[in-house]
Amino acid sequence: MILEIVFAAGCFWGVEKNFEKIEGVTQVISGYAGGNYDNPTYDEVLKNKNLKNSSFVSFLQNIGLTDKSELKIDKELVNHTEVVKVTYNSDKVSTESLIKNFWEIHNPTQVNGQGNDIGDNYRSALYWTTKDQEAVALNTGQKFQKLLTAKGYGKIVTEIKQLDKFWPAEDYHQNYLVKNPNGYCPDHSTGVKFDSSVEVQNTHEVIMPLGGMEILVIEAEDEGSCLYCLQFEQDVTSKYKGSIPLRSAPMTALKGFDLKTPTWATPTIFFIKDGKEIWANQGYMSPSEFYKALGEFKLGKKSEAFNVAFNKGTDARFCKQYDIFKNTPDGIFIDKLSGRALFDTRDRFNSKSGWLSFTKPVDGETYEKADNSFGMKRTEILSISSDIHLGHVFNDGPNGKPRYCINATVLEFVPR
Repeated sequence: MILEIVFAAGCFWGVEKNFEKIEGVTQVISGYAGGNYDNPTYDEVLKNKNLKNSSFVSFLQNIGLTDKSELKIDKELVNHTEVVKVTYNSDKVSTESLIKNFWEIHNPTQVNGQGNDIGDNYRSALYWTTKDQEAVALNTGQKFQKLLTAKGYGKIVTEIKQLDKFWPAEDYHQNYLVKNPNGYCPDHSTGVKFDSSVEVQNTHEVIMPLGGMEILVIEAEDEGSCLYCLQFEQDVTSKYKGSIPLRSAPMTALKGFDLKTPTWATPTIFFIKDGKEIWANQGYMSPSEFYKALGEFKLGKKSEAFNVAFNKGTDARFCKQYDIFKNTPDGIFIDKLSGRALFDTRDRFNSKSGWLSFTKPVDGETYEKADNSFGMKRTEILSISSDIHLGHVFNDGPNGKPRYCINATVLEFVPR
């Protein structure tokens, strides 16, 4: 039998992609539903968000205010939410499996939004077309609520009602992620699954606290499904060689950590000390954003090293770190945050300036930038990987070579 059902789980692009890959689903169309005005457009739905609407009423009803007269809400325009209409062959895929998938791919406890997408146009909703679908939605919702509660989540606020009218979205929204493979597709899932016994015994390696400082990058449960996770892997994780351990894993692989920040927006980056969350960020971070946060975590915001790295400060001449580094054995000086090689002892020389001096950096690891501060014309040297300030380059090195005048406090040393 061919049936239709409508789901709303945040931005419809990713929801459409999710249901299209399920065997037995014959068609998925992005659109709008749940509102009380005709012919909605994308711009109108955005413009009308956050009004006193049915999703707000539904939320208040769910927490005990069941009589709409008690709410004292005037009759106003009810906004639509972004939805997908799923057409499926019930002989090949069950209604229950589709609805369970719906619960699992988003956070049904978040009011008027999913992740950082805030507004009633992103509210969680299920619009059924048969009484059987309604019964399955209510039954699975009750079961999923127990699983969510066990994981510390709040009450489900999903709007569940009969479909009134479905309005197809504009053409450019249809199959958006096929046309734009790098387009917006966040993972808003809670990580909670119906078959929790299978989830616990998944194929992911169990991640336990290492003790001391460490970095955790929480990725989507479905490997490869989160484009921002892949982007963070490409921009940061794959290049990181710092002394603080960095590991990536889905939330279900973690055991024994004390974490407070929700992980519905992947990647979620945690800075951990002795198994306890010190700082966290939901969503993608650029390399410069990540390393500035790491600088506060590792160096301390009031440290000399942080001031040099992020405020373009300068070490004192003949500082303690300079004395430690000026006569090291053969080896490499690395970026204190990213761990990337920056300078080689083979290119070091004693300029008698009181700062570490080199005739050249490691190829491809630094970049130059004009610095006209303090009324001077200088050339600043920065790390490509972390974007931290390293020092300046001058043209008075030995034998006509440059002199890279580098602050020791932003470096670490590794023997060759």
